[in-house]
Amino acid sequence: MAPSTIPGSDPFADPTRMSENSEYAAGDTLPVGRDASLTLATDSLIVLDEDFTRRETRNCCGLLPSKAKTTQAIPFFHVLWAELSDFDITIQYAKTTSKNVVRVASVNYLVEKPQQGYAKAWISKLLDRAYGESQRKKRIKILINPFSGRGGAQKWFLRDIEPIFVAARCEINVERTLYQGHAVEIAEKMDTDAYDVVASCSGDGLPHEVFNGLGKKRNAAKALSQVAIVQLPCGTGNAMSWNCFGTDSTSLAALCIVKGIRTPLDLVSITQGNRRTLSFLSQSVGIVAEVDLGTEHIRWMGSARFTYGFLVRVLRKTVYPCALAVKIDVPTKGAIKEAFRKEFNNHAPIEERRSSFDIDTLGLPELQYGTVSSPLPSDFTPIPSSKPSATFTRAIWLSMAPGANFFPAALPSDGYLDCVTVDGDISRTSAIQSFLAVEDGSWFNMPHVNYRKISGYRITPKGQKSGYISIDGERVPFEEFQAEVHRGLGTVLTRSGHMYEAEGVIPRTGQGS
Repeated sequence: MAPSTIPGSDPFADPTRMSENSEYAAGDTLPVGRDASLTLATDSLIVLDEDFTRRETRNCCGLLPSKAKTTQAIPFFHVLWAELSDFDITIQYAKTTSKNVVRVASVNYLVEKPQQGYAKAWISKLLDRAYGESQRKKRIKILINPFSGRGGAQKWFLRDIEPIFVAARCEINVERTLYQGHAVEIAEKMDTDAYDVVASCSGDGLPHEVFNGLGKKRNAAKALSQVAIVQLPCGTGNAMSWNCFGTDSTSLAALCIVKGIRTPLDLVSITQGNRRTLSFLSQSVGIVAEVDLGTEHIRWMGSARFTYGFLVRVLRKTVYPCALAVKIDVPTKGAIKEAFRKEFNNHAPIEERRSSFDIDTLGLPELQYGTVSSPLPSDFTPIPSSKPSATFTRAIWLSMAPGANFFPAALPSDGYLDCVTVDGDISRTSAIQSFLAVEDGSWFNMPHVNYRKISGYRITPKGQKSGYISIDGERVPFEEFQAEVHRGLGTVLTRSGHMYEAEGVIPRTGQGS
C-alpha cells in the first residue's frame, strides 16, 4: 500500500514554498531504506535521511549536539534521471558545486520488494515533474570546434558536458570540426531524422554555420523546424547561450539543454551580391560591428575587449555614414513595450509560433521583398540621418558580454527584427552614458536611441571604401545588403519555451497581466 501523509505535519515539506497547512497528494512520498524517505515537494525532491547526521563529524568529541540537517532538497530542474534496478533506486542529478558549476551526483537507496511496483510509479511521477514539457533522452549531435575561444572546447566537453548528457540518458554522437565552414558541410549532409538537437561546443560561429548548412538542404524549411540548434559556450562570444540559457557556464548550459524546451526562432535571410545566407543572431554596421570585429587582435582580454574597443571609438568620435531603408511594423516604443508584455503571458503551442509557410516545400521560403539587387520595395521607409554612428538589427539578443542587452524588447519568434539606430552627432558624454545604460536597462528609453520593430531593411554604407559589417559576429564584405525576417523558421531550446532569459524592456516582476 502506498504511504499516506498527515496534513499539516509533513516533515518533507519544502520550507521555502510550502506552508504549514500544505499537504502532498497521495503517492508523493516513497519510503526507502530504514530511516529515509523521498518526497516530491512543490519544486524539489526532498531527501529525508536520519543517517545524514551520523555521517557528519561530531564536534567537541561528540559532547555537543550535531546541527547537521536531515534533509536535502534537489530542484526538479536538476534531476537528470531515476531508475529502479533490482532492489535499488538510483537518482542522478546535477549538484551545484559552485556558483557557475554543476557536477553529476547521485542518491541511492534500498527499496523493499513489496514496494517495487509503487516505486516504479513514483519514479514516473518524479520524471514527469523533472522534465515537464521537455523531451527526455534527447538525441544530440555534438560538434566540437577545437580552436574555439582559447582552445579548451575538447577539455570542457569531457569534463563538464559529457557526464551530464550521459547521466540524463541522452544519445550523443560527437564530431570535431577541422576548418572554417566544416559545420556547414556536416549539417547539409546530416540525416535530420536521426537527431533532435545539434549542439555546438564553440562560440557563436558554429551555430551560424549549422543554420546555414540546414538551409542548404532540399527540405530546408522542414530540417530547420525539426532539429533544435543550441550552443555549449566554449568561445569568446557566447551570445546564444546567454540569451537562451542565461549562462556562459558549460556545465549549466549542458543541464539547460537536457531540460530545454523546443522554441521557434526567427531567422533572417541576408542577400548581398548574389549570395543568400541565414542570420540567427545579429547584423550590425557601425560601432557595434567595429567593436566586435575590430578587436579580434585582443581576444586575450575576453569580454573586456568590447568595452575597450567602444571607449576608444567614442573618444575618437568615429562616425559611420550609411543609407538605411526599413519596413516598419511597430513604430513606437510604447507599442513595443505592450507587445513584449503580451508575449510574456503567451503560452501558445510551438506550431502557432511559426509562419504559415509550408515546411514540405523545397528549399528556403520565398523572399517577399526580393533581393538586394531588386528595386527598393515601395513600403520600405528611408531613415534620415546625417551622421549615423551605429545601425544594428537582430534576430536574437546581442550579448557582447553579460548584461549587454542592446535589444531589450527582442523576442524569439514575434516575426520582427529589432532595429536600433543612434545618431553620430551626439556628445561623447551621451555616447558613454548610452553604453553604461545598456547594462542597467535604461538604454531603451533614452531619447537619442531610435528603436523600431521591422520585418525587412536595406543598408548601404556611404563615404567609406572599407569597414566592418558583422553577420552573427562574422565579417562579410563591406557592401550593400538586404535583410528579411522569416517568423519561426528555425528552432532552438530555451528554458521557458517562448522567452529569453535576460531581463527585458519590462522587468519580470512587472510582466504579468
